[in-house]
Amino acid sequence: MGVPQAMGALRERAAFVRESLQKSQTITDNMVSILGSFDYRLSALETAMRPTQIRTHSIRKAHENIDKTLKSAEVILAQFDLTRKAEAKILKGPHEDLESYLEAIDQLRANIKFFSSNKSLKSSDGVLTQCNNLLAKAISKLEDEFRQLLKNYSKPVEPDRLFDCLPNSLRPSSGPPGQEGDSKSHAEHQKSLQAAIYTPPTLIPPRVLPLLHDLAQQMVLAGHQQQLFRIYRDTRASVLEQSIRKLGVERLSKDDVQKMPWEVLEAKIGSWIHHMRISVKLLFAGERKICDQILDGVHSLRDQCFAEVTANSVSMLLSFGEAIAKSKRSPEKLFVLLDMYEIMRELQSEIQFLFGSKACMEMRESAFSLTKRLAQTAQETFGDFEEAVEKDATKTTVFDGTVHPLTSYVINYVKFLFDYRSTLKLLFEEFDTTHPPESQLAAVTTRIVLALQNNLDGKSKQYKDPALTQLFLMNNIHYIVRSVRRSEAKDVLGDDWVQIQRRIVQQHANQYKRVSWAKILQCLTVQSAPGSGGGDSGSISRGIVKDRFKTFNAQFEEIHQRQSQWTVPDSELRESLRLAVAEVLLPAYRSFIKRFGPMIENGKNPTKYIRYRPEDLERMLNEFFEGKTWNDPKR
Repeated sequence: MGVPQAMGALRERAAFVRESLQKSQTITDNMVSILGSFDYRLSALETAMRPTQIRTHSIRKAHENIDKTLKSAEVILAQFDLTRKAEAKILKGPHEDLESYLEAIDQLRANIKFFSSNKSLKSSDGVLTQCNNLLAKAISKLEDEFRQLLKNYSKPVEPDRLFDCLPNSLRPSSGPPGQEGDSKSHAEHQKSLQAAIYTPPTLIPPRVLPLLHDLAQQMVLAGHQQQLFRIYRDTRASVLEQSIRKLGVERLSKDDVQKMPWEVLEAKIGSWIHHMRISVKLLFAGERKICDQILDGVHSLRDQCFAEVTANSVSMLLSFGEAIAKSKRSPEKLFVLLDMYEIMRELQSEIQFLFGSKACMEMRESAFSLTKRLAQTAQETFGDFEEAVEKDATKTTVFDGTVHPLTSYVINYVKFLFDYRSTLKLLFEEFDTTHPPESQLAAVTTRIVLALQNNLDGKSKQYKDPALTQLFLMNNIHYIVRSVRRSEAKDVLGDDWVQIQRRIVQQHANQYKRVSWAKILQCLTVQSAPGSGGGDSGSISRGIVKDRFKTFNAQFEEIHQRQSQWTVPDSELRESLRLAVAEVLLPAYRSFIKRFGPMIENGKNPTKYIRYRPEDLERMLNEFFEGKTWNDPKR
């Protein structure tokens, strides 16, 4: 196709498009005209309907207001209805149905809140006055109910019930208080107590505790904390004191303690230890538990109540301990002081837990102060005892040279000390943390034993017979060594100390042998005349030999009569000493008889001079140191 033809076709299309656009413009103009007419008509219609719309809106708003008013009236009427129902329940009192009574109080509080926030209502003030008066009456009745319920279920705990809560080893059936576990050592008994289980008694039935808790909460909500505090304190404190008094606890002063015979005081101390354990682990623990449950959520009041409930009982218990700690010191009190210190240390963690609050600070510090004071008094008693041992001037004389009562007393004292070994370590650490407690125990033990030995040296000088002096010292030091070796004291004093003391025992045995037998042995020793060759009995006159036999007989009989009254209580030491004498005496006697016996036997009345055969002497030696009693004692 040529260019002229293409150009013609384009012109035709352009003319068609132009014609179409002109038609569209015409249609558009017509539509605009029509729509403008509609807009005018709608505006007119809207203007005509506006009054109707306003009336309709007003009617709808009126209906909505009526609905709201009716609903508000229903709510107000419901509050009045609830108030009347609550009033009916409250007038009946809490005793028949406590749960409903508490619900009624909650409802009253809700009603008061409602009318307080709707004071525009004409009747609000009157209703509020009525509700508040009713609430005050309700709370007053609630206080009475709380007081009555707490009183009815608060009874003193009988001792038998408390004993049933103790471990078997601490129950009275296993021994009197303070003397439990006598079949075991003190240390073993204390160790067994560490794993003991205590079951606090039920002070108030579990079903009653939630009711008391709810009553307490309502009193707190009403602002009656002080009334609640007084009711709880007065009721529970009185019951707790009665429980403790039923055990036998009494308030004693230092003067009361000082006047008591030791046997009575010792029994009271044993009972006090028992009562302290029962009070802290059972009674005070039980009080803490119910106090926490009844006053749960009222922390400040809870701690204050517990403090006030237990204050007098704690004071009564601690007063006895203070009286003992402040009373005149004496050696026999040391072990009861250690027992008392021990129980206070045992209970220290429980005391810290139960009385850990600020309200209980005074009681907690009093308990810890008593612990410290008991430790101090016990430590001072150590010094007193050491001094008393060294200066003991009792005139008690053991005529048979046996172990002196002071020795057995002091050594038993030391052995008992080691039953308290773990307690003593704690005690020493109270005042001296620079030295190991074991070394402090060793120093105390060494000083006490040394004081005893010094005293025994003085007592040994009372004997006129030097042989008895040596026997006395041998017996006593041997007793000390043997006792130490069989006790824990050996671990502290050491093997070297034991060996040194054993050598001292042997030295006294040798001295006894020398002093006692040297003179009689001289009778059996005859110096030969010069040139006789030492073996010729003929060089010694028969008269001299007779005198020697007579002297030997007299001296031996005197020694036998005297020393068979003496005592060596340890069988092993006794046999050892007899053997040592026999080993010296019998060979010398046999030799003398062998050498000079024929000279006498061939003469007149040989038995007048040779009264004893060696076997007779041996038999008689076996009677030595038996503590025999003769008609005419010569000591």
